[in-house]
Amino acid sequence: MRSLFHFSFNVTDLDVARSFYSGILGCKEGRSTASWVDFDFFDHQISLHLGTPFKTQATGMVGDTQVPMPHFGLITLVPEWQRLAKRLEDKGVNFLIKPHLRFAGQPGEQWTMFFLDPFGNPIEVKGFDSLDKIY
Repeated sequence: MRSLFHFSFNVTDLDVARSFYSGILGCKEGRSTASWVDFDFFDHQISLHLGTPFKTQATGMVGDTQVPMPHFGLITLVPEWQRLAKRLEDKGVNFLIKPHLRFAGQPGEQWTMFFLDPFGNPIEVKGFDSLDKIY
């Protein structure tokens, strides 16, 4: 079964959200009202609603690195991951965890990066050599 992921979360300004998700990440805007906007988040749907963003803390341990929880993100193949990392670097995105290889030579080897949207919502992007290696 092929399915798409949908995630709704809060932001405090839809115009700022549009600038980030469309202008920085390159997501296509979908439907919207005065209180929410949808984006095509790399072939998945995110819905950003006006409200108070969720509280996060660096409480997740992955290897020897603490990561913000909760967070959401994307898994791509390495070439797409590299293109997105370069785009974010070129746009001046401040990384919580800079793009790097994690678990080198081990099961689960992956490229990863963490950054925040303008509202403090943590986003992780992972890159794998093969999507068959995710699990």
